[in-house]
Amino acid sequence: MRKFLLVGVLIIAILSFAAVKDPETLVSLAIGDPSTLDPHRAYDLASGEVIYNVYDMLLEYDGSSLSKFLPRLAEEVPTVENGLISPDGKTYKFKIRKGVKFHSGNELTPYDVEYTFERALIGDPGGGPIWMFYEVFFGKYFGLKDAVKGLTGHAWSELVNIDTGEPTSPEAKKILEDFYKKYIDPVVEVDGDYVVFHLAEPKAYFLNIITGSSWGAILDSKKAKEIGLWDGKVDGWWKYHDWKKEDSPLHLTEIGSGPYILDRWDRTEGKVILKAFEDYWRGPAKLKNIVIWVVSEWSTRKAMLEKGDADVVIAPTQYLSQLRDNPDIEIIDNLPRATVNTISFIWQVKAGSPYAGSGKLDGKGIPLDFFSDKNVRLAFLRSINYQKIIDDVMDGYGMIVPAILPKGFLGYDDSLPKPRFSIEEATKYFKRAFRGQLWRKGFKMIVLYNTGNETRQKTAELLADTLKQINPKFQIETRGVQWPTYLDARKNSKIPIYIGGWVADYPDPNNFIYTFYHSNGTYGSFFGEKYKVFANKPQAFFGGKSLNQMIEDAVAETNPAKRQEMYVKIQQFVIREGIGAPLFQTIGVRVQRSWVKGWVPNPIRPGDDYYKMWKSDK
Repeated sequence: MRKFLLVGVLIIAILSFAAVKDPETLVSLAIGDPSTLDPHRAYDLASGEVIYNVYDMLLEYDGSSLSKFLPRLAEEVPTVENGLISPDGKTYKFKIRKGVKFHSGNELTPYDVEYTFERALIGDPGGGPIWMFYEVFFGKYFGLKDAVKGLTGHAWSELVNIDTGEPTSPEAKKILEDFYKKYIDPVVEVDGDYVVFHLAEPKAYFLNIITGSSWGAILDSKKAKEIGLWDGKVDGWWKYHDWKKEDSPLHLTEIGSGPYILDRWDRTEGKVILKAFEDYWRGPAKLKNIVIWVVSEWSTRKAMLEKGDADVVIAPTQYLSQLRDNPDIEIIDNLPRATVNTISFIWQVKAGSPYAGSGKLDGKGIPLDFFSDKNVRLAFLRSINYQKIIDDVMDGYGMIVPAILPKGFLGYDDSLPKPRFSIEEATKYFKRAFRGQLWRKGFKMIVLYNTGNETRQKTAELLADTLKQINPKFQIETRGVQWPTYLDARKNSKIPIYIGGWVADYPDPNNFIYTFYHSNGTYGSFFGEKYKVFANKPQAFFGGKSLNQMIEDAVAETNPAKRQEMYVKIQQFVIREGIGAPLFQTIGVRVQRSWVKGWVPNPIRPGDDYYKMWKSDK
């Protein structure tokens, strides 16, 4: 009998092992294509995940921690104690690891690090992530054009001809060259085996900024110059500023040293295929092939997961119950997420937008400055059934928070007013808007969502249904588009409403408050000129300071208690003014085959770290 039991166990083990399909290949099903593979342009999770795996950063997070770091291309994590951070907190030194090869075969040097960060500062694409570098290196300036104007006294348009990309005069060329020599070049310097960074002011989150996501990726400077990126010279550096993503030589390729090489990005099939880099300095990855595949339909993703044709899938929380009884599928609940799903309003939609109808308050569209009316903003925010979205769409995997700042971050205050659904209040605000004309004439607009994102789709549909209940003349068409189209429509201020989400770039309130509420922030900059005027207007609520100034003062404050008070005050104001709102803070969940091993959650990392993962039945 014992013999038969042992044979049975062996048979079960063999069958279990056989069930692991292709142990060297992992298939991850996504719902959105990357926008670009240029690390200094990419600012979305789909792009960031690919970049994170084909490039290396100086440091990495220690597992799930957001405050502990491990060395990667740097040999040691800088601290004040080891002398790699100056006592005043403004100078950081990194000793660069030797023997690291890029995918091209070139060997990593400290100059590659210097080149990477200077190329980022020079390129600084509008709406991209490089504002964070300007924040720490230049203080009050949050972009190249802003820094040029503030430090030289000349607007970019005065120095560079927009049509030709050339200096407007010999004097302008001299100013541009001097700007690079005086301000860009000294920020990052090579000192033997070390790279030295000089910050404008102490920033406790500097290491977080360069660690967690794609913009910290180190480029192969030799290869970069070969393919047409900045040539590293002072003369002509301005020609490399703010390229369109399609014009970047890195848009569809990579020049990294990470554990994976980009094999191909088939945008027709929606597939990114990565191959393990056999000369990787930490040793080749266990998973030799990674397939990141966009499959918009949940039913298809589910079927592929159940058959074992997919290893990891994006699963809408409302469908998790369909998977829970399957022993071959692992559902990991209650994951820490520094993510807030949001609704934002464009105060000034670009003329000619196909999503604003007639562009007038005539019942056939909306005025282009529709959301500059406070009553309209507050009416829309009262028309959203936040709890229903969490219960029905997220299956409970979310929480309502007061403003666009995650619970657990400095500045969070649970006693602040939370977004609320009230048809009665929404009706009151709608009747006040545009002196009653809006209520009488009604409006039409199109609200977009990215195809495959059922949370955003259902949110848009619920909003449309509620508005129709409030007034049959309020008509919203919901429309799904591909992820790059969705991003471009937002970036170009063409959509009146943006339903989105924000994953923290670094774990500090500035990353949310500045991003969404400062008129130069990644989202605030899309709101238009009218919002910029509003954000710079002195407010009695702030003792005569503007919203922008309060946000800038809060990030410069070093006393945590004072920062807490300042961020609470800012949130009180933006809640009162209806400057967008959180739909919910995400409670994370992951769905994968049980044979996937080695995955560790980190709320800042963009997607998976495939190097540390493998497949096994054990």
